[in-house]
Amino acid sequence: MKRSIKKVAVLGSGVMGSRIACHFAGIGLPVLLLDMVPAAAAESNKPAERNKLVNDALSAAIKSNPSPVFTKSVINRIKTGNFDDNMKDIAGCDWIIEVVVERLDIKQLIYEKVEKHRKPGTLITSNTSGIPIHMMAEGRSDDFKKHFCGTHFFNPPRYLRLLEIIPTPFTDQEVVDFLMHYGDVHLGKTTVLCKDTPAFIANRIGVFSIMSIFHIMEKQGLTVDEIDALTGPIIGRPKSATFRTADVVGIDTLVKVAKGVADNCPNDEAIAIFTIPTWLDTITTNNWLGDKTGQGFFKKIKSAAGKEILTLNLATMEYGARVKPKFASLEAAKPIEDLKQRIKMLSAAPDKAGEFYRAFHFSLFSYISFRIPEISDEVYRVDDAMMAGFGWEIGAFESWDTVGVAKTVEAMQAAGYAVAPWVSEMLATGATHFYKVENGKRLYYDIPSKSFKAIPGGESFLILKNHSDNLVWKNSACRMYDIGDGVAGLEWSTKMNSMGGEVLEGVNKAISKAEESFKGLVIANEGPNFSAGANVGMIFMLAIEQEYDELDMAIRMFQNSMMRLRYSSVPVVTAPHGLTLGGGCEMNLHADKVCAAAETYIGLVELGVGLIPGGGGTKEFALRASDELHEDEPETNTLKKRFFAIATAKVATSAQEAFEMGILRPGTDEVVMNIGRRIAEAKKSVLELHEAGYNTPVQRTDIKVLGKSGLGAMLAGINGMWRGGYATDHDALVARKLAYVMCGGDLSEQTMVSEQYLLDLEREAFLSLCGEKKSLERIQSVLKSGRPIRN
Repeated sequence: MKRSIKKVAVLGSGVMGSRIACHFAGIGLPVLLLDMVPAAAAESNKPAERNKLVNDALSAAIKSNPSPVFTKSVINRIKTGNFDDNMKDIAGCDWIIEVVVERLDIKQLIYEKVEKHRKPGTLITSNTSGIPIHMMAEGRSDDFKKHFCGTHFFNPPRYLRLLEIIPTPFTDQEVVDFLMHYGDVHLGKTTVLCKDTPAFIANRIGVFSIMSIFHIMEKQGLTVDEIDALTGPIIGRPKSATFRTADVVGIDTLVKVAKGVADNCPNDEAIAIFTIPTWLDTITTNNWLGDKTGQGFFKKIKSAAGKEILTLNLATMEYGARVKPKFASLEAAKPIEDLKQRIKMLSAAPDKAGEFYRAFHFSLFSYISFRIPEISDEVYRVDDAMMAGFGWEIGAFESWDTVGVAKTVEAMQAAGYAVAPWVSEMLATGATHFYKVENGKRLYYDIPSKSFKAIPGGESFLILKNHSDNLVWKNSACRMYDIGDGVAGLEWSTKMNSMGGEVLEGVNKAISKAEESFKGLVIANEGPNFSAGANVGMIFMLAIEQEYDELDMAIRMFQNSMMRLRYSSVPVVTAPHGLTLGGGCEMNLHADKVCAAAETYIGLVELGVGLIPGGGGTKEFALRASDELHEDEPETNTLKKRFFAIATAKVATSAQEAFEMGILRPGTDEVVMNIGRRIAEAKKSVLELHEAGYNTPVQRTDIKVLGKSGLGAMLAGINGMWRGGYATDHDALVARKLAYVMCGGDLSEQTMVSEQYLLDLEREAFLSLCGEKKSLERIQSVLKSGRPIRN
């Protein structure tokens, strides 16, 4: 059957329920959010009193940080109610998601009510993480059972990409297939098919990983601060590492899952790892559960220096000042940009850090080998779950590949760690990795057939590095690939993917080669962020040495590169994600089309370092303001909106918000919910533009600037901000330079100007600000601490 989702009901408005409702509203669906009638309002007939619980929960969710919604306006799509008065309204919903308390008896009571009102064929799923899915379906009708399964979202649902799909023996295959596809394409999730085993996949492996670290830490005498230094971004894990993650998630939640596995998996060969250490028992007894109780492994206090974070000493159970760990191998590994090379180096290190990594990897690799086929039949599902649910940059089996499967198995066995027989059988076939790439496709080792198979749906998840066999051109920062069907792809890898001379060389070279031999070009990368902007270190160095001719040349090169991108003879499509700031934003402003991941944080932030956008960003906002002028409103209104977006260094908190800010263009650019699909969508867009008969755009000479009339209004606004204390003297100086450029200078009347005219004004203003002492102080602060000062 052809199934579509037009309206969703979420039953239960707690932390997860309210945020799941927000995510569905964020993708454009009307949502019915229901919860209990408060006991105090049982006899009331006032909706405000009867819906107080659900309304308060939704209000708290909306105010939470990070925000559960892409834009505030989507909240209007959520209608609230209660189980007693509004359960009948689920008859108009296509998908009912139960998110009530983790008690089987309560869930079954809810399902009884659902069965009275649910129309046949409606999807009904549970977000449970601790109750076997098949038990919840017992006693229900055949139609209910056919359309029921587990859909386990991870918190926060907007940001964590994992959605585990857990069918029961009764679930229709059509329902499973639909949810796998819908979760992927529409919700932007990595949908992972799971077996109905305790903790499913991600929590089973993730909590084992944490508990294993606890035991290794005790054995090796490591501290909380040392463990978090060892298990964070240095090995491709989130900044919250191990103990900070436990504080955020809730230490009681961690203990609950660990005990659940210990109680429900008696045949788990590593069951002893799930034993709760004495010190962890003490922490939970003291109700030090992390952020929710104000203290856990860490505690924030106010001191003379301001806010200070203390660390718990697990031996004394007292908090003390954080101590920066010192491991020689960690310091040596930090400059290595390539994650896999870092992991290989750290795993072989002779110091205490290396000892930890070997013990940790041996324990993890042994455990995941024995979980196949218990929790999954395929290795890639385990890795997908860990990357999407726990934020690992590479999965556990991929990590094993990185350090070498055969030599690690030998070392593991010598150290007393067992591996599942299928691993040895795999090595005996001559296969030395769990994954390999052939013809741009990623293959995984299939255990039953003892052969490599393509990961299903892989064609929709284009990964540029998988095309390394078709390398067209490279320099030390950039790689250009032939990604098939006559399309080229360009990526670069620098610190924070910042853009300097070599990246601009790559952009120009890629466009030239694309014009010679390809239908078009995709610009994207698979780093944590698209680009944090221009290389401010280079700008600072040239400015501090007063090399203004070289600085002028660098700015011209940036501007010319962006204009080259805009006016190439083939379509250029960008696929941004994560931080897309400054120069990264300017690149997208000049592309023929942008296929942005939903989680794209994009904006022109140069004002924060005492500069204005100098790579065509200021010009482009003035151009777009000109195109948006309306006869029925003051001409300065549109320009002011554009001006303040730059002057306040505003960053869109989602791709949807980028449309509201005018960075992305309705009807031209698009949002791709699943970050993994954005490059494939960009390639598809290149082909569509080519097939439609792409022509090089004509450079603009018809940009209306307001001259002195607009500049006067702008300067009055800047002066008001300065007098009100909202802007420092230097803020005001930079803002005046920005206003001058966006108004086209002090022209005596409104005038039509060219793009080059505005670029010249932009470059002159940028250069003059590079000579300002306070701008250089701001840049220096960013280089030293990552944050600009307000001077």
